[in-house]
Amino acid sequence: MTSSKPGTVTSSEPPTVAAGRRAPARKGKGGRGNPYPYLFYVPAGIVYTVVFLVPTVMAFYFSMTRWTLFDSTFVGLENFTDFFAEQNLRIGFQNTLIYAVTTSALKVVLGMALGVVLTSRLKMRGLLRSVVFFPVLVSTVAVGITFSVLLKPDTGLVNKALALVGISGPDWLGDANTALLSVALVDVWKGVGLATVIYIAGMMSIPRDYYQAVAVDGGSSWHRFRYVTLPLSWPATNSVIILSFIGGLRSFDLIWTMTRGGPGFTSDVIASIIYKQYQAGFFGLSTAGNVILFVVVTALVVPLTRFLSAREVSA
Repeated sequence: MTSSKPGTVTSSEPPTVAAGRRAPARKGKGGRGNPYPYLFYVPAGIVYTVVFLVPTVMAFYFSMTRWTLFDSTFVGLENFTDFFAEQNLRIGFQNTLIYAVTTSALKVVLGMALGVVLTSRLKMRGLLRSVVFFPVLVSTVAVGITFSVLLKPDTGLVNKALALVGISGPDWLGDANTALLSVALVDVWKGVGLATVIYIAGMMSIPRDYYQAVAVDGGSSWHRFRYVTLPLSWPATNSVIILSFIGGLRSFDLIWTMTRGGPGFTSDVIASIIYKQYQAGFFGLSTAGNVILFVVVTALVVPLTRFLSAREVSA
């Protein structure tokens, strides 16, 4: 600040700067700092309400009723107590967790490995990316039917191929020890393409400067993977774990197509138990099962998401 005459004060700053400091910040119609009016959020809010909120509230209500297409009778928590009394529920919970953890872990490991290979200077990597992603596009029911034929103990191509090298293959889907694992492996084959695409996107966003720095320091391919690719791909790993784990907890169509929960009840998961109750006409009971599955998935995924997000920030 300078004074040109006694009693007057002038600013040494340009007029535009001084005026800019005095001008109040403009507020968007949607609130402070928001350039878009709230009206833009209405279509998404309507879709979310109709597709998610309304069915969820209705499911919670109908889970406490005995209902048909024409009437309903309120029974309180009776459906929930009956569902927890289901004799195969313990097996269903156990199989659901085993299935979700197994498929998630394999998709992370194989997806990262394929991502590393398909982001290298490998020839025909574009074609190979298409081949890896192709099973994701195939109908799950079609995959289940196809592998049910391939895994037959006597006529299936898998056991015939093993017989050529002197190995007697088991009854993959008829043996209680291998049924659930066989379906899990088919699930991994079908879903690893999506995990690979996520990893490819994550790895291609890593700046090349980091790899050049490792090369200058004399690092090997293992060092590049260990100290650059692995930590900087954590956001992709986070996404793959969450998506795969949720899909594994809710899995039904592939299991039902290949084993129908058998042999016996050994490959039943929560979703297949719920479906069997629908088939038997216990609509209120099966709705209660869906609500319980919703709560279980939420209770497992929310803390897992927070834990992985904290790891991502610290990494």
